[in-house]
Amino acid sequence: MYVPVQQLAEHADVVLEGLPPTSFMQVARPTIAAGKTLVALSATQLLAHLPELETLAEETGGRIIVPTGALCGLDAIRAAAEGGNVQSVVMQTRKPPRSLQHAPFVLEQGLDLSALEVPLRLYAGSVADAAQRFPANVNVAVAVALAGIGPERTTYELWADPGVARNTHSLAVRAEESDFEVRVAGVPSDTNPATGALTPLSAIATLRALVARVRVGT
Repeated sequence: MYVPVQQLAEHADVVLEGLPPTSFMQVARPTIAAGKTLVALSATQLLAHLPELETLAEETGGRIIVPTGALCGLDAIRAAAEGGNVQSVVMQTRKPPRSLQHAPFVLEQGLDLSALEVPLRLYAGSVADAAQRFPANVNVAVAVALAGIGPERTTYELWADPGVARNTHSLAVRAEESDFEVRVAGVPSDTNPATGALTPLSAIATLRALVARVRVGT
């Protein structure tokens, strides 16, 4: 049976979103309006529409869940944020150039990343700004920001690096309770090199946790 994305919430209690950025609200708004649970992979678009969706969720009882995705460490960031003493969160991502070639910022600048021979830093700044420039490429950075000290205070760098074959994320957190660093080198998805192969598995793990009798991790 074919069900339009706008009507998924009429047939399910939980809706898993994995759409192109421009289509996010077609499934997000009706899901939350129906008081259902939205599992959102497009964290950049969630950030862009968060005030509206949070207000709607308060009215309807809907929930929004962001899977960990391609990075580990979100549980530790959330725990540190509870203490209110996180000094800094710094993240750097290096991706094969082909996975970034169609990013809006790259196209606007007329960059030909296929000719790169050395790493090129495409962005340095806040996660909030990065989410607007690279809506399909920095979902994991937005998840980090939402779990921790927010998109304005979370520092981010994005590199197109011909020397890496994997999407490589490095994260450094400084907090009163703990300092920790995380590095993940994820295999790009065969069908969508802009994301990692671990991301859909993280979504499956999130869905299993919703119905599990025993849940491990924050």
